[in-house]
Amino acid sequence: MDIEQKVAGFTPEGDAVVVYTMRNSKGYEVELCNVGAAIVAVRVPDKEGRVGDVALGYENRMEYLTEGACMGKVPGRYANRIAKGHFVLDDKEYRLAINNSPNALHGGPKGFHMCLWEGRVEENRVVFAIDSPDGDEGYPSDLYVEAVYDWDDDNRLELTLLAQTNGATIINLTNHAYFNLAGAGSGDIKAHTLRLNASRYLPTDQTLIPTGALAEVEGTPMDFRTPKALGKDLEADFPALIYGKGYDNCWAIDDYKEGEIREAALLSDTASGRTLRVLTDQPGVQVYTGNWLSGIPMGKGGVRYEDYSGVAIECQNFPDAPNKPHFPNAILRKGERYERHIVFEFGIDK
Repeated sequence: MDIEQKVAGFTPEGDAVVVYTMRNSKGYEVELCNVGAAIVAVRVPDKEGRVGDVALGYENRMEYLTEGACMGKVPGRYANRIAKGHFVLDDKEYRLAINNSPNALHGGPKGFHMCLWEGRVEENRVVFAIDSPDGDEGYPSDLYVEAVYDWDDDNRLELTLLAQTNGATIINLTNHAYFNLAGAGSGDIKAHTLRLNASRYLPTDQTLIPTGALAEVEGTPMDFRTPKALGKDLEADFPALIYGKGYDNCWAIDDYKEGEIREAALLSDTASGRTLRVLTDQPGVQVYTGNWLSGIPMGKGGVRYEDYSGVAIECQNFPDAPNKPHFPNAILRKGERYERHIVFEFGIDK
């Protein structure tokens, strides 16, 4: 494994924005950035052997400091939404910034995705670390987080998310990369087919906060148990799709068992032949079809991204779990170790 580091620029405070390029023995690459511990490029072959970048990103790396799409980043402390920016932990009420009215989203306006992480190379991996002090964006207790990236010769990118705290807090970490297997900037992802290992999804209210129920996907546009084009039901007259202007929902992964890694999703593009298999030990997978990408900063190659230019497959805990006691546990306490895994396997459908 060859890992190169390059300074892309500096923050207003004078800190370096660093891009790490991981190159496997076959020459295929992943680029990472210390802003938000982000995936900024993934260069893999199509069925004809042509190499293309399948991860959306920005032409100017400095845009990662101010952009609002959470492009390729690790949001936190709590990815996804918390209802009305409010939760109670150990009988104490906490209030968070409302940055997705009327809710809190992705840890707040200055969440982990907007922060400069400390990056380092450890043998054949890249490790990003961040210290979040007590009270950061309203969250309690000090929290130390690492995002560890491994890239192998089989074009398998594994993200290990680690955290420890000195008290009690809530946590939900994921990665928010947008993928287009035909190539970033090549158009929309409506013809991509998706299969989900999920027979239930989380219905939401109009603000995309889960109601608390887990509903069967059968007979609804939420059914991806067999491969289906993302565009097939994108404009269906169905509450989830109306509320989000497309898919922006969480599915409960079938047969979830804590600590066990299993397949969550399989994304495919017939034209290029590329596939993306996503595995995780998280209980849920949020699928977001890039419904509001229009107007974000210039994409790579000088291309303007439009709505539906990429799809994010975010393995995570359930949204608003701190306010839903029957959802999987979102509390981390002193002496406990938070460890979650997300694996992106890039392949060719032969």
